Order: sequence, then structure tokens, then C-alpha cells
Amino acid sequence: MLEGTCHCGDVSWTHDGAPAAVTACSCTICRRYGALWAYGHLNDDIRVSGRTTAYRRADSGDIDFHFCPTCGCLSHYIATAAKQDGRVVTAVNVRMSEPGSVEGLPVNHFDGLETWHALPSNGRTVRDLWF
Repeated sequence: MLEGTCHCGDVSWTHDGAPAAVTACSCTICRRYGALWAYGHLNDDIRVSGRTTAYRRADSGDIDFHFCPTCGCLSHYIATAAKQDGRVVTAVNVRMSEPGSVEGLPVNHFDGLETWHALPSNGRTVRDLWF
């Protein structure tokens, strides 16, 4: 299980799964946030607690990005529509986790800016991005 919390402690999340990797996306918003995403489903394997403020891109209504209104940390995003099975895709920002719990996770890269395709792995881990 992974856990994350914002800087002030008002917002936290748990991810019951053991992600094989995290994703760094280069889209116009994710590259600005610098988030590293671990995916799951809201109230299934990912649970979030605490009051958040949401932001939805003006050019796309597919995802709501959630922040702590006190310290401003980006905690997670939630898809705006459920999948056919009724589950709602969400992703948590593992940069809110303690380094030791995520440092060995490989970082996958996704070209969300131009091609909307996964990029080849370069072998880097979360630890490589923090130091």
C-alpha cells in the first residue's frame, strides 16, 4: 500500500495496489505540475480524504485535478465520467509519498503534448528524479 499527504496534512490518499511504475506526462498541464502519477479507481483501490479544490482544463473536461486549498499541493486527479463498468479512473501524485516508499518505482513517460503515446523507458526511477 502507498500513502501520500499534502504538505500541511489536510489532504491524504492511499493506494491499495502496488503500482509497477509511475507516469510522467508531458501534456501542457502535467509538465507544469511535475506530478508522477500512479493509477487506480476511486473508492476501490484509491481512497482520498480531506477537502480539496478542483481544476478542470478549459479545453478538456475529461479530468478534474485536485489540490489542497491550504498548502496548494496537487494530490490527485479524477476522471469526470465513469467507465462502462461504473468505476471512476483516478491517479494519485506519488510526489506526496515518503521517498523510501516510492523511490524504486520505474518512471514511464507519456507524450501527452504531441503524439498521445507512451515513450520508451529510459530506466530511470522516482529516486533519479528527486536527487
